[in-house]
Amino acid sequence: MKKVRKELLQGTLDLLILKALSTGQMHGWDISKRIQVVSKDRLKLKQGSLYPALHRLENRDWIKAEWGVSEAGRSAKFYELTKKGKAQLQEEKDHWLSFAEAMASVLKMEES
Repeated sequence: MKKVRKELLQGTLDLLILKALSTGQMHGWDISKRIQVVSKDRLKLKQGSLYPALHRLENRDWIKAEWGVSEAGRSAKFYELTKKGKAQLQEEKDHWLSFAEAMASVLKMEES
């Protein structure tokens, strides 16, 4: 399988993070790993883009964070969706699904 181009990932990073957190509280590395596993290794988030995005989402009050201890026994910041984040996730999903439907329609267009 081909990897997804980077510019697509940048345009959907917030949605990917919000969706990953919709399954429950997790720390940054787990968010990244979950997206990678679910996408069958087609999407890989780098720390240089993940952590600034997490801070941005936290500043927008879409996620909240608290310190805890990871499975490895290390101190880690755990993130979870807020009420505003759940609403934003639905908005982002609706937008993305509408966009994907429009793209599918264009790609199915008959060639002359």
